[in-house]
Amino acid sequence: MKRRTILAGAVAALALSGAAYAQDKTKVGFIFVGPVGDGGWTYEHNQGRLAVEAEFGDKVETIFQESVPEGADAERVITQMALSGADLIFTTSFGYMDPTNAVAAKFPNVKFEHATGYKRADNVSTYSARFYEGRAVQGHIAGKMTKTNKVGYIASFPIPEVIRGINSAYIHAKKVNPDVEFSVVWAYTWFDPAKEADAATALIEQGADVILQHTDSTAPQAAAQKAGNVITFGQASDMSEYAPLPRVSSIIDDWAPYYIARVKAVMDGTWESTDTWDGIGPGMVGIGEISDAVPADVKAEALALKDSLADGSYHPFTGPLKKQDGSDWLAEGETADDGTLAGMNFYVEGITGDIPN
Repeated sequence: MKRRTILAGAVAALALSGAAYAQDKTKVGFIFVGPVGDGGWTYEHNQGRLAVEAEFGDKVETIFQESVPEGADAERVITQMALSGADLIFTTSFGYMDPTNAVAAKFPNVKFEHATGYKRADNVSTYSARFYEGRAVQGHIAGKMTKTNKVGYIASFPIPEVIRGINSAYIHAKKVNPDVEFSVVWAYTWFDPAKEADAATALIEQGADVILQHTDSTAPQAAAQKAGNVITFGQASDMSEYAPLPRVSSIIDDWAPYYIARVKAVMDGTWESTDTWDGIGPGMVGIGEISDAVPADVKAEALALKDSLADGSYHPFTGPLKKQDGSDWLAEGETADDGTLAGMNFYVEGITGDIPN
């Protein structure tokens, strides 16, 4: 009888220690809009997830769901993740904004982080990167390297993040090449290799010898490589498998330091609802290696521009600038405020075409 009592006590102790271990382990979830192997946006967010695992080891458990459509289905998936016991959930695409906040209202003890959105709550933070700083560098290189003076831009959705990028790239291409023209194709997708390839091919057939993209697959790189004599830029990830041509540089999103810091805040009880919008200076936006296909003087200019963006001595939206309709926007030397940039819904002067509703 005593032996049974001792055995029962040991089992209970093990159960309690297991429960304590489970409680000590912070569970972190990630909702991805594309596959982790997309080579772009979702790939880099997943690299951030892996960095969390490497940083915290057995103190953390990460889970993820990939290729989650934006909209109603996202709310179901986020709810399931909250029900699974997640302490912190990162939702990594703009279209998850309303679903994230709807689920957060039902799970006040779970912390949520929404990428690229603007709606916050006591348990919802927002975070994004100043991708438009990287677009300025790309625009400079594009304006210098185009021979046809035609630059094609594959856009995803007509939201401020994407519009900012188009404007920034155009402003800086135009500064170094007054004859440059931009053609924008709206793909209405973040990740659809077939659509992205078709968009790139159409732009190339229209004479574009530079392709920029705000979509997540490497399909435009492949289309440019097939066409020949077309340069491209990696989006969100380095896409260096296409270097030195057609990919001559890239914007790299480095989410790892942010993810590590926010998980640590949950662990030590200091997490608060915040809004983060970092760029090249803090390292959230990186400029991928500029390949030797770029002339040395253009590379030096691009790197100097990158440095001025990093140290804050230059702002990509510095006047004089007008809106597409010719109305004044920024006076000489005036810079755009974050509120205007966050809600940007207009093209700058010189870009043709309309922004879809």
